[in-house]
Amino acid sequence: MDGMNRGVTGTRNRALVAVLYRSGLRVSEALALRVKDIDRDARSIRVLRGKGGKARVVGIDDGGLRYLERWLEARGKRGLPANTPVFCKLDGGEWDPSAVRRMLGRAGEAAGLGKRVHPHGLRHSMAAELAREGVPATLIQRQLGHGSLGTTNTYLQSIASAEVIEAMGNREWAVA
Repeated sequence: MDGMNRGVTGTRNRALVAVLYRSGLRVSEALALRVKDIDRDARSIRVLRGKGGKARVVGIDDGGLRYLERWLEARGKRGLPANTPVFCKLDGGEWDPSAVRRMLGRAGEAAGLGKRVHPHGLRHSMAAELAREGVPATLIQRQLGHGSLGTTNTYLQSIASAEVIEAMGNREWAVA
């Protein structure tokens, strides 16, 4: 996140990236959050309008929460009302998902990543990390808000090819 600008805009942008990456929210879900949807003590975020209009509660780790808390503090100092979206323009106006995509693209380029950075990619990365950590697919499904475990399994299969390649490369064959 070093490629992001400094100051209050950078604080907001880093918090949004942390929420997308560490909670797996869709960009539309993150941009719809209100301050009341965040329970810092429980380390949870309430998504009121997920895909298909479904509500759910997701977890966020301490690291992601720290970035979010920094933004909430900066937001408060700016006097932004609690009823405005958590991730908003600095004047309190709604932030457009396409602007978020552009911001992530610029941050990825500035960081020298060499590949496209986008909100859904952060969601994929979080899911892949959870799978590598041994989190059951049913819990990943609930975190992501998938209606079907089949969707989650398809999702995980498409992003776990590195493990398959590594496993195949580690096999031994005694060739005479």
